[in-house]
Amino acid sequence: MSDSFVRRFLFEHLDIRGAIVHLGDTWQQMQAGRDYQPTVARLLGDMASVTALIAAQLKQPGRLTFQLRGNGPVQLLVMDCNEQLQMRGMARSNPVVLAAPVPELLGAHQGGQLMLSLDLPTARQPYQSYVPLVGDSTAAIFEHYLEQSEQQASRLFLTANDDAAACLFLQKMPDADLRDADAWNRITHLASTVKDEELLGLDVESLLTRLFHEEMEQHGIRVYDPQPVVYHCPEDWNKVRDMIRSLGRHDAEAIVAEHGEILIRDDICNRDYRFSPEDVAAIFADSEGKALN
Repeated sequence: MSDSFVRRFLFEHLDIRGAIVHLGDTWQQMQAGRDYQPTVARLLGDMASVTALIAAQLKQPGRLTFQLRGNGPVQLLVMDCNEQLQMRGMARSNPVVLAAPVPELLGAHQGGQLMLSLDLPTARQPYQSYVPLVGDSTAAIFEHYLEQSEQQASRLFLTANDDAAACLFLQKMPDADLRDADAWNRITHLASTVKDEELLGLDVESLLTRLFHEEMEQHGIRVYDPQPVVYHCPEDWNKVRDMIRSLGRHDAEAIVAEHGEILIRDDICNRDYRFSPEDVAAIFADSEGKALN
């Protein structure tokens, strides 16, 4: 089994559901060559596991993008994932970011916000929503988002290091209080005892047994098959050529005359696309040849 996955579970008789997310190789590939400050990497790792968690609930083809924007030392966190759990992400921050409370890092009190964009092939344009950054941690910010969007109490436990990012998620379903009025309090209290090293290092069955042994014996738990998560940032030269073509020959040649080339930076995939004068000439020669035909 891949070491990057989302695995859902359900306390069937309590009407409480959850999931464990573990990102290993996927998280490592996302950081490669980035030289993120440790504080920035931890924030991005938290956001990566939450994004995979929420994208795993997509019931149709689509692309989910989260952005955390603010005016603090960390200006931007972006995470993008489709229904196949192919994901990518990036952070933008000051050169040096010291450890500080999350609201301070993100500039939560200076207009910081969480933006969701959901792009579905069946929709004319992406659905977007914005919520203020409420909470003293990445987990609390996304708990607030989930409770606003899904109208269900939710808990998140997040952690990340250089090697992995992980998440434990719980959500109270509509009939939970009817089934057992104290169950949500019990389950969330047990979950709150989880240690970072357990969340990062234990397999799913061992972690669930460690946290919820008595509840599992008494009420049972259904654990679903894992959904693999992969890092996905393929080169797309055709898309970039189309961007240059859309500039028009005159403007494209003006850029080449000034800079000697056209350089297009793909921040989210950490990649540069370079086009020489000959490359640019070939783009427009090809376009004009197609037009004549």
